[in-house]
Amino acid sequence: MGTVNPLGKSIEEFKENLKSMQIAIDTITSFDASSLPVRIAAEVRDFKPEEYIDKKLARRLDRYSQFALASAKMAIEMSGIDLQKYADRTGVFISSGMGGFLTLAEQNEVLRERGPERVSPFLIPMILINMASGIVAMEYGLKGANFAPVSACATSVHSIIIGALMIRHGYVDVAIVGGSEATIAPLPIAGFASMKALSTRNDEPKKASRPFDKNRDGFVMGEGAGVLVLEAEETARERGAKILAELKGFAMNDDAYHFSAPDPEARGSTAVMKAAISDAGLRPEDIDYVNCHATSTPAGDEVELKAVENALGEHAKNVYVNSTKTLIGHLLGAAGAVETIASIIQMNEGFVHGMPNLDELDGPDYFKIPRQTVQARIRNFVKNSFGFGGHNACIVVGKYEA
Repeated sequence: MGTVNPLGKSIEEFKENLKSMQIAIDTITSFDASSLPVRIAAEVRDFKPEEYIDKKLARRLDRYSQFALASAKMAIEMSGIDLQKYADRTGVFISSGMGGFLTLAEQNEVLRERGPERVSPFLIPMILINMASGIVAMEYGLKGANFAPVSACATSVHSIIIGALMIRHGYVDVAIVGGSEATIAPLPIAGFASMKALSTRNDEPKKASRPFDKNRDGFVMGEGAGVLVLEAEETARERGAKILAELKGFAMNDDAYHFSAPDPEARGSTAVMKAAISDAGLRPEDIDYVNCHATSTPAGDEVELKAVENALGEHAKNVYVNSTKTLIGHLLGAAGAVETIASIIQMNEGFVHGMPNLDELDGPDYFKIPRQTVQARIRNFVKNSFGFGGHNACIVVGKYEA
């Protein structure tokens, strides 16, 4: 696994900050946000792409691609895999919700102020949503299937599922999967603010992201990337890999209800969780933890708790539930992958991070949503990821037992 996110630029740093419940949300520093209605975000501070990427190449990549390549390098290094051996049988599926938005905004200003002849010749490849996936393949000479699904905030879990499907059906032996996003800029913030989707707690940034809390008022935008190396079990065992987890089951569907609001009856989100647990060959009683999509929006959080209750039945009372967005904000297209990494860390380290801004639960009081980090035994967890357009994606991950 590899990640660059507001809580850490390495797995170890991310783990320690999850455990101690550090909140990465603060006043925006990357540009002057004083004229915007929302002036807070979860930024990746002090990211130096040249520490991970050739300096010349870094200049030709949008920030989202820099995040993705840096995270992929960490994941590949951790895996210890000789990718040249599997080059023809390795797929890359790294997605994004919005792609190279920062470059698009920057070059639009160049066009307006300096004319068309000054627009960068790298504009088009820098903004393409598939370029993060492509550049990872180019860096490592990987010639298997390569593309980037686009499904808003569900997209990186869709990427994980696609990689698993490709392995399951024998198209590849190895899949490098995940998502990346870098959209902390005036236009996306203004757009989400106009939808009333963002928290406006500008004077209390550390208290702004409040999943499940009665006083939540919207999500906080974040940025970063998460990448995982998936392998067929026989491939991993053959090379003596240290296996971090087993991807046991997955499912995808759509609410077919509204372009941004969830189905208030939670039909799609309930069905996708049930289908993923069934695909894993498990029962609700086998699930110990749910890492929710829960963005801190009034409608979304309520519907998801309803879905957890519907999908797990009576066992829902015994399951730990949290949302990592309380600490890192909403990483949009990267959220699902980064939160999957957070969940694997928690499973392997035996803890569930707390929800420091949960003052008054808006939902059934029997849910085990810890305010402080607690020790916990996690055999299997569910990771939900939902996106505008009604997209629902769910994976079930468990401890690997040979």
